[in-house]
Amino acid sequence: MTTYLFAPPVAPSLPIRGKTERFPINRIFCVGRNYHAHAVEMGRPVDKSVEQAFYFTKSPQTLVESGATVAYPPRTNNYHFEMELVLAIGKPGFRVSEDQAHELVYGYAAGLDMTRRDLQLVARDKGRPWDTGKDIEEGSVCSEIVPMEGVVVEQGAIALDVNGVTKQSSNVDKLIWNIREIITDLSTYYHLQPGDLIYTGTPEGVGAVSTGDHIAGHVDLGKHGTCAVTLTVGAPD
Repeated sequence: MTTYLFAPPVAPSLPIRGKTERFPINRIFCVGRNYHAHAVEMGRPVDKSVEQAFYFTKSPQTLVESGATVAYPPRTNNYHFEMELVLAIGKPGFRVSEDQAHELVYGYAAGLDMTRRDLQLVARDKGRPWDTGKDIEEGSVCSEIVPMEGVVVEQGAIALDVNGVTKQSSNVDKLIWNIREIITDLSTYYHLQPGDLIYTGTPEGVGAVSTGDHIAGHVDLGKHGTCAVTLTVGAPD
């Protein structure tokens, strides 16, 4: 029996709609600038004909469940929400073809990629890693997972409100790289594994939040219903 100097952290996991089992989280991947209008508002338009999708990762330990209250993080004055459709991987795959990509899909969720925008932009402009801007404690918020094995979501409203005021409103059909393309491309870099989450990108309208703000977002999954995520921004530690 293996013994440890101190207790290992509990494996992050998410609830699954309609099941008692939980979904254990392996890794968190995020697709950068995957809606045209958001890419424009960030000052980095995307030309898919000559550019490739790019990704960053967030530690699984940053994951918090929908409904949480999280502290306003340190070292920022510009804490942003980014509403996203989250893809949950259910089977392993490497160098997966687009025709086979659906086989890796376990389900979907609604997520918030919370961002220290000021730190991210400084890092971006200096050509440095985005870690302090993106890999934030309690910065990966996610709803329960809706099981949709083998289903590729191609369209569906995606929206976010802050204190009841709509800030983001778009449709998943506006993804620059769609679900099949994301799975196919990401699987050329990594051996995708059950438990991987992929935050697929955010539409335009991202913005700053303050202590006390309440965030509510949702994604329409058609006949499978809606997945929704909420978050309250608490006082700084």
